Amino acid sequence: MQRIPEVAAAQVLVSLRQGNLSAAAHLVQTHDLPISQARVYLAQGDALTALAVLEPLRQQMEAKAWQDELLNVMVLQAVALHAHGEKDKAVQLLGEALALAEPGGFIRIFVDEGPPMAALLREAAKLGIAPNYVRQLLAAFGKAEGRTSVTQLLIEPLSERELEVLRLLRTDLNGPEIAQQLIVSLNTLHTHTNNIFKKLGVNNRREAVRRAEELDLL
Repeated sequence: MQRIPEVAAAQVLVSLRQGNLSAAAHLVQTHDLPISQARVYLAQGDALTALAVLEPLRQQMEAKAWQDELLNVMVLQAVALHAHGEKDKAVQLLGEALALAEPGGFIRIFVDEGPPMAALLREAAKLGIAPNYVRQLLAAFGKAEGRTSVTQLLIEPLSERELEVLRLLRTDLNGPEIAQQLIVSLNTLHTHTNNIFKKLGVNNRREAVRRAEELDLL
């Protein structure tokens, strides 16, 4: 069950994208997810509280030299600073995050922040910060924005719920654990899974994940 916090954090992202603040808030209350908590504060328009959550967390990650976790915090801090009206600080911090991320070729960590991060990256591009990497990231944003047209290539597009199930199918969780995370019965999960298989034209979980990756649905 080590992946439960990771799965819950992914569910917070899904809920926020769907505009379901109550579901996201419930998840961060149920699990110890400080970064997700900051996301919820941002979604509620409270950038100052989000920053208050993130600063000590950043110090903790720096002290432990946890680079990947530190990068997560820095990226969200940049978004929060921008939302709080501190544009210059936001771009400066984004530059630091880009320098940390570029050697590892991180993409999703930026794309997951959506339009606010795309706007910040465009500001970084104007200033000539990590130009090649920033161009790569902005291209990834364009690809993400085109996912809707990609899903239209399917006979029948996946619903938001089916996409959520698909993301969980990509994890190491088994069927009962996924059903528990979604708060649905195993029969309901089987129905969703069968619909996903049918729409993607596959016969099993592994094929579904591979096909979804080919279509850039994950």
